[in-house]
Amino acid sequence: MTSVLETASAVTARAPAKVNLELGVGALRPDGFHTLSTVYQAVGVFEEVTVATADEWGVSVRGRDAELVPTDESNLALRAAMLLAERAAVEPVHITIHKDVPVAGGMAGGSADAAATLVACDALWDLGLGRSGLDPVAAELGSDVPFLLHGGTAVGSGRGELVTPVLARGSYHWVFVPTPASGLSTPEVYAAFDELSAGHDVPEPEPSPAMMAALRQGEPEALGAVLSNDLQPAAVRLQPQIGDVIDAAMSFGALGAIVSGSGPTVALLAAGQEGAIDLAVSLTASGAAGDVIRAIGPVAGAHVIPAPRLT
Repeated sequence: MTSVLETASAVTARAPAKVNLELGVGALRPDGFHTLSTVYQAVGVFEEVTVATADEWGVSVRGRDAELVPTDESNLALRAAMLLAERAAVEPVHITIHKDVPVAGGMAGGSADAAATLVACDALWDLGLGRSGLDPVAAELGSDVPFLLHGGTAVGSGRGELVTPVLARGSYHWVFVPTPASGLSTPEVYAAFDELSAGHDVPEPEPSPAMMAALRQGEPEALGAVLSNDLQPAAVRLQPQIGDVIDAAMSFGALGAIVSGSGPTVALLAAGQEGAIDLAVSLTASGAAGDVIRAIGPVAGAHVIPAPRLT
């Protein structure tokens, strides 16, 4: 049988993971969501997606945590392709995802799959929408998808889906410590946040002047000092080992430590490439972390790449 990856009618795209440099969470709204203000940064851990013309819709997954990713119509990449297809008379596609981003880790791997799929399908179907034309579709799919179309560093508002680029200088070296994908769920973390904030005045979130100043300055030390996440106390309460990782990382010289999104992945900012290597080695050698991922940010958003991954 001929693989879908061997046909000429295929396009491959790549999209990055994200870290929330700052995440402010408002009170629970009547619609069940929270108003968010977040500062996103796209980081160099990538999902790679190939879409190929097929007789029927389908998805297959390879790579990191592949067995944890659904392959039915709940898969966000498949939902992205089918939602985009509603806007044009196109043929079905088979989607092959090669994962490098931890599943359910707060780094938006599923949203990266969706963003890459939108860009790949736009090219395969010759729709000519570009990122601006894909933005409304991305916003229907989830809070992080619009940002991962564009990448870089940006402020997200609303539910996170309203994205505004930020003037930011410099590049940053990160060490990510994933924990088991079954450890936390986003609804659990938000429920714990609501419990912890019950009876307290929860202000409307907005980007902090300190974060904006640090990004303009472009120095890792300045950014490390202002990393913040309103969901972090809830995540640590539900999974105390997150706090242990943060404490260990700071003792090993991290400039800053933060839970990415709703967790459970911990993002650690290092003082340059050598600092990131030293931090990763110290965490694994001490037993504080069993797995680490190093990456640089910011990086570009979803984009087509020349050839599919065949292995």
